[in-house]
Amino acid sequence: MYILEAHPSDVWQMKSNLEDQVVFASPKNEEERAFVAGACVRKLGIKFPAVLDGFDNTVEKAYTGWPDRLYLIDRNGKIVYKSRPGPFGFKPDDLKAALAKLAPANAVAEVQK
Repeated sequence: MYILEAHPSDVWQMKSNLEDQVVFASPKNEEERAFVAGACVRKLGIKFPAVLDGFDNTVEKAYTGWPDRLYLIDRNGKIVYKSRPGPFGFKPDDLKAALAKLAPANAVAEVQK
């Protein structure tokens, strides 16, 4: 989920944004947000589908969908894992443990590939 620009150039920057060449000002409308989201997906090589939150930030307000915030949802639609805000709050071992509770060992091994 792409929400607010995490480190807009008109607010503050992280060194990694400069290195990855993902430096953008805060989008002023939905069209600019879609452009920035698409550019980030391409430049960062993100391989999974990215969904764009509306300019009113409805999803971010409901789920605190910060960058690198991951959710694991079980087959019944229940959230069984919610990472801390990223990029520093994501702990892969915590997600792995949550996956192990839901899936057989061979399914977790497939996720790690």
